[in-house]
Amino acid sequence: MLVFRRRNSSESGAETVEQARLRLDEEAAAAGKGRPTPSRRQAEEARKQRLKPTRNRKELARRERQRRADDRTKVRQALAGGDERHLPARDRGPVRAFVRDLVDARFNVAEFLLPLLVVILLLSFVPRLIGLQVTVWLFTITGTTVDTIWLGFRTRRELARRFAKDETKGALAYAVLRSTQLRRLRLPKPRVARGQPLPEPRRH
Repeated sequence: MLVFRRRNSSESGAETVEQARLRLDEEAAAAGKGRPTPSRRQAEEARKQRLKPTRNRKELARRERQRRADDRTKVRQALAGGDERHLPARDRGPVRAFVRDLVDARFNVAEFLLPLLVVILLLSFVPRLIGLQVTVWLFTITGTTVDTIWLGFRTRRELARRFAKDETKGALAYAVLRSTQLRRLRLPKPRVARGQPLPEPRRH
């Protein structure tokens, strides 16, 4: 009798667990059926709403492409006209503007480096002019080196007179790089004539 009673108690417990599971399933089903079945029109509206984010992403991508194109146009116009607001970061600011004026106001041997190299190459095809080729080559290398050193010295001196040291980072390299470009190809476009005097240094 004791064995029978224990088995009966176990079965009773198992039935209780099963009943609890059934009750939970019924409640879940009742909760699911608590909402009315959507109509065809509502289902179509829901489908359109799901498609809207895709269309929005396409529209946002199109606007972003247009914005980038407009920015590039503004940068090109700024490089040609000198509009400070739309210049690239490397060309922006009073220090870079002053360095450009300093370089553009002088003759730079380095800006003629490419044409002189072309002349040297042409002279190499004429054996009788080998001596002239060597002379032009030596003049080109020596002149470019000396003039670039002088440009660096003058740039450092003028920047020290006009700007704080922490404002002039990278300005020397910027000056040397611009001096190697032909004047008509420089961007931003030169705004001073050759030989034009530099402005007076500002007061710190």
